Amino acid sequence: MLEDHMTTASSPTEWPTAYPQGYAVVDVETTGLARDDRIISAAVYRLDARGEVEDHWYTLVNPERDPGPVWIHGLTSDVLAGAPLFRDVAEEFAARLDGRVLVAHNAVFDWQMIAREYARAEREAPVRQRLCTIALAKELALPLPNHKLESLAAHFGVVQQRAHHALDDARVLAEAFRPSLRAAAAGGIRLPLLECRPLTEWTDRPAPLIGQQASGSGGAGGGYGGYGGGYRPSSWRPSRKRPACPYPNPGRYEDGRRLKQGMRVAFSGDTSVERELLEDRATEAGLHVATSLSRVTSLLVTNDPDSHTSKVVKARQFGTPVVDEAAFGQLLRDVEGADE
Repeated sequence: MLEDHMTTASSPTEWPTAYPQGYAVVDVETTGLARDDRIISAAVYRLDARGEVEDHWYTLVNPERDPGPVWIHGLTSDVLAGAPLFRDVAEEFAARLDGRVLVAHNAVFDWQMIAREYARAEREAPVRQRLCTIALAKELALPLPNHKLESLAAHFGVVQQRAHHALDDARVLAEAFRPSLRAAAAGGIRLPLLECRPLTEWTDRPAPLIGQQASGSGGAGGGYGGYGGGYRPSSWRPSRKRPACPYPNPGRYEDGRRLKQGMRVAFSGDTSVERELLEDRATEAGLHVATSLSRVTSLLVTNDPDSHTSKVVKARQFGTPVVDEAAFGQLLRDVEGADE
């Protein structure tokens, strides 16, 4: 039982006063990984300030389109046909998120999918901060072989029953997050909280703000899902200076091998996933996001390797390795630690 697991874990008597007052551990399953993909199921475990479970909630969502990789999530068109639309569950979903830090495994992905669904429904998700359990595991220096949810679960002895089922994935994550949170509190570790900036408008047609659609196949994590979809971010959004990468540059990426923390990654051209969110994923994985390309750049990510942008031209001159967005998404799933 979730409530009984890790009952012997130490709980610090002095809890950091700066820590949040509540968390919403979230998992969403989707039709794919691109801008125009949709949520097909969502689960939320609400936790109190010290990570104790308050309640949980789960819903299917009719995506009003093909369900995508059924072989991964198991949700067919027939199963989803009678499910509510997102706009019909938006209020209840929002009530579960309101006033809490959104916690997810690779949180930038779950957040961007949720933000876009709310923008489509002409609403705004009541989330102001998110916490990625991958980033927290790194802060705690957990001895994990990789950054997959199953590895984090195994570390804390949590048994996964139905991988890629939103409710079970959220349960597993909530159970692994509680001892992680306690360990962070006991060590006085600052939680790796990031700001969530909701979209204010949405259209499923390409928007002038992002230029032409990208070419290629697949989203940030694999070969499914289409391109398309535009966004209009809040006009007040400030430019953000990313923190310096704490790891040394290990050199260039080699084809067929893993990315390694500290590698300098540059992006060129349009991407399926919003560029800033893609860069967030790279930063959270421990990579150095470079704004320009030089001889020490480890990798260039572009969906148009034959273009004549300055970065692509320099990559050809310097012999910098080039991969497309889909391949980069796959590489992000298993980034080698700096000290491995």
